[in-house]
Amino acid sequence: MRIIQAGDYNDMSRKAAAILAAQITLKPDCVLGLATGSTPVGAYEKLVEWYRNGSLDFSGVSSVNLDEYRGIGKENPQSYYYFMHQHLFDKVNIRPENTRVPDGTEPDAEKECRAYEEHIRSLGGIDLQLLGLGHNGHIGFNEPAATFAKVTHCVDLAESTIEANKRFFASADEVPRQAYTMGIGTIMHAKKILVVVSGEDKAEIVAKAFFGEVTPEVPASILQMHQDVTLVADTAALSRIPR
Repeated sequence: MRIIQAGDYNDMSRKAAAILAAQITLKPDCVLGLATGSTPVGAYEKLVEWYRNGSLDFSGVSSVNLDEYRGIGKENPQSYYYFMHQHLFDKVNIRPENTRVPDGTEPDAEKECRAYEEHIRSLGGIDLQLLGLGHNGHIGFNEPAATFAKVTHCVDLAESTIEANKRFFASADEVPRQAYTMGIGTIMHAKKILVVVSGEDKAEIVAKAFFGEVTPEVPASILQMHQDVTLVADTAALSRIPR
């Protein structure tokens, strides 16, 4: 695992975007696994900036997203489909048919999850997977559990995740209780993984996930077993790691 220390959120965003941009430049038809949430927004802003000044071309890129709330339509501003179009897809020249987010409106969970796995396989797998890190160690919506989930599945969201996400909704009651998410096995099959983390409130989980025991109680800890992981985090988020 490589650790790249950034001075602050903006520096973290720039360094993470540079890694994503290098992947696109070196393999223009690459498959990117993309994440949502507040942490990667800055990186997406840099990618848009570099596209607009002619430094990046997304025309050959394919993307698959980590997750989506179950029961929320694409037009809902809190859906991850909406998020990706707002922050990246509508601002670069990626082809709409080359992007895929789990369909939160599909009522048949088994059908949607199976189709999503088949789609990823049809692309030849993920070249670079972008991840954030939850306060409880979740990646995607893979919550602490007794075992590591292998493939895309429907998950009941932990109360801590609902609490963390309620700031995006009018109230906690409006936060969906379930989501479709890539499984740990799906994530671990990505050729490269890029994790972005910012803030002192993530310092404890960063230390636990990347320097503690590998356990499904801390889902991100499995990343210690991957052969090509880069962690880009600001000084505050790295403040509790062993020196």
